[in-house]
Amino acid sequence: MKLKNSKILRCAQDDKKHRGYFITFEGAEGSGKSTQIRNAVAFLQKKGRSVVMLREPGGTRISEAIRAILLDKNLKEMSPITELLLYLAARAQIVREKILPALAKGNVVISDRFEDSTRAYQGFGRKIPLEAIEAVSKLVRGKLRPDLTFVLDIDIAKGLARGGRHDRIEREALSFHRRVRQGFLALAKKEPRRMVVLDTNKSVESVSQKVRERLERVFGQ
Repeated sequence: MKLKNSKILRCAQDDKKHRGYFITFEGAEGSGKSTQIRNAVAFLQKKGRSVVMLREPGGTRISEAIRAILLDKNLKEMSPITELLLYLAARAQIVREKILPALAKGNVVISDRFEDSTRAYQGFGRKIPLEAIEAVSKLVRGKLRPDLTFVLDIDIAKGLARGGRHDRIEREALSFHRRVRQGFLALAKKEPRRMVVLDTNKSVESVSQKVRERLERVFGQ
């Protein structure tokens, strides 16, 4: 019986090692997502994990073309609904072209933004009803949901000063960005097991340490 239990445990550990795992990093502008993603990728690769790093919108030829439209600072007339549907179109492409195939191969997929950004930016920021967003999002993502999400929280003024205000979204009013930040925090409060809020007003290394600690809990020593 002891031998059988040991075999079951080894099989469970092997399954955890080889199955795909989907991690997303979310947050307002200038919250430091890119830096923390690079650090997380390096950490996981040192542990022998195969990691696929992606960004939204983008990550595929079609999605990058949509990204260029979405962030074009000259397209000020874009309506909130048009914006929403473009983000979802870009996501539909990357989910099927990149994310699902990578997960099927047992990779860890780390994405700079996913559907929580849509809820925060288009839901809380643009004030599109979350129920409407969710209805279309289900069609876009299917059964795919992140296994773990890091929400990088930063003071809005500090974040915008850090990242600059170059593209169409970054140039939105402070009130818009404040709603987005509150949206992320509200979403995290509803899903505390999946969404981990990290204060990025603190040092980069202290935040990276928190990320590593959580990843250790998932992937072990």
